[in-house]
Amino acid sequence: MAIKVRIPTPLQKLTDKQVEVKCSGKTVIELIDNLDKKYSGIKERLCDEKGNIRRFINVFINEQDIRFMKGKNSKLKDGDSVSIIPAIAGG
Repeated sequence: MAIKVRIPTPLQKLTDKQVEVKCSGKTVIELIDNLDKKYSGIKERLCDEKGNIRRFINVFINEQDIRFMKGKNSKLKDGDSVSIIPAIAGG
């Protein structure tokens, strides 16, 4: 199963400067686990010590916010596009 994952600029140092990578997973958390196997250290930047996605990290599946779905347990299918977007503070 190939899922297209858009990587934010601050995390691209972990993906050899790739803006987009392909990975697999049946759920968002499984996708993050698989990303971490390929790009060590990415999970600790996306998830807290309990395995929950950090509050300042927004994840979208095909432009739908997973917070309005099943969160980290949101289902993925072949061909989906996942965007990881860190919140930016300021004014």
